[in-house]
Amino acid sequence: MTTPTGGSADRELRAEADVAAPPDRVWALLTDLPRMRDWSPELVRMVPLKPGGLRVGQWYLGINRRKAVVWPTRSVVAEVEPLRRLTWDTRSSGARWIWELEPAAGGGTRVVHRRPVPRGITGLSKVFAPLFLGGSAGHADELEAGMAQTVARLCAAVEQETRA
Repeated sequence: MTTPTGGSADRELRAEADVAAPPDRVWALLTDLPRMRDWSPELVRMVPLKPGGLRVGQWYLGINRRKAVVWPTRSVVAEVEPLRRLTWDTRSSGARWIWELEPAAGGGTRVVHRRPVPRGITGLSKVFAPLFLGGSAGHADELEAGMAQTVARLCAAVEQETRA
């Protein structure tokens, strides 16, 4: 499992872990986006905004919470490569959220969760994070720690369902 490294707000954040389950089991839980709140410490809810299910171009409303601060985000699904890759762009922050599944040693699956900011942090985030989240770089550190927690919780849920 990776841990936060500290640094600038627009650095690429990363968390990864191996899970003792095949990619189809991991993919099934990963793509059940309403359940993402069960694993993410910041996400309260993720709601599709257009009909058609999980697909490229689908919009999702994310409701996020950190202590007493609650805020919405709108994300657009950018890539869906079944059993391998799921990506969405959060327009309000400039972040791209990437989930990648790769073969792991011993027949399991390596789960990689990354958050690059391809065009930099948006102006909105540069104002919002310092005012409400304790600063941009500090919130990036929290996000990276939260990503590690999210990956660990997802992997634990996959392993639990695989054993059941």
